[in-house]
Amino acid sequence: MSDALDDLLDLLNLEQIEVNIFRGRSPDETVQRVFGGQVAGQALVAAGRTVPADRPVHSLHAYFIRPGDPSVPLVYTVDRVRDGRSFTTRRVTAIQHGKPVFTLSASFHHPEAGLEHATPMPAVPRPEELRSNAERLAEAVGAPLPRQFRDSPIELRSVGPLSVELARDPSLRAEDEHSNLVWVRVTEELPDDPLLHVCLMTYISDLTLSETALLEHGITMLDGRTTGASLDHAMWFHRPFRADRWLLYAQESPVAAGGRVLARGQVFTAEGDLVVSVVQEGLIRISGTPRD
Repeated sequence: MSDALDDLLDLLNLEQIEVNIFRGRSPDETVQRVFGGQVAGQALVAAGRTVPADRPVHSLHAYFIRPGDPSVPLVYTVDRVRDGRSFTTRRVTAIQHGKPVFTLSASFHHPEAGLEHATPMPAVPRPEELRSNAERLAEAVGAPLPRQFRDSPIELRSVGPLSVELARDPSLRAEDEHSNLVWVRVTEELPDDPLLHVCLMTYISDLTLSETALLEHGITMLDGRTTGASLDHAMWFHRPFRADRWLLYAQESPVAAGGRVLARGQVFTAEGDLVVSVVQEGLIRISGTPRD
């Protein structure tokens, strides 16, 4: 196992410091805020460790309350809201400097027999036919990427243009194109732990949703004017999957208004099974725009 993947798994391996209390850390103390996918993934780890393994998570709803401080640990407190015959409910609060920075509610359910249907996967090129986003990004910026991008254990391969590419050449995207299709995977074999795979997908799910909204306007976070932050995040886990196999993350942004953008996504296995649904609202600010 590479050092990069070992570091990511260690990030999700929370320290239990008391019953229902866990401690997590951030991997990079030089950034301004904690990555939203990190705190969401860690919170789901904390919730999942208080639930029997035969009752997997089926949904989570989260709010980002304050920017996380990467220089100090995150303390996660778990409230065991309900242990029912069919469903288990947990509420997790992430705390820093004595204040909540993030809350998550998660529901766990042992799968039952019932109705089945699903949206088909979009027709897209296979990941083997595409270049990695890291390679394309380095080419677009004309400089080597920071180590965490070059050595990331998570690989992304976008079907369409990256926001930095589109900002330079608007002709790369058709006017009637509104999707952001990205193949994703953890690049090395993972343990057979279903909770680990859903927590990794929770982490991954926050990597490209804001990009989906930027593509609608041909702008990029690398322009020195545009900044963004996640406000809330919701996920539904429909079927088991492995995060170390190629997954298609099909995303779109149906609306932006009031300084906020909405993005939603569907995650499919390479065989075409819909396994995860995602919805997120984010804040996008451009320098020079008025604020209340």
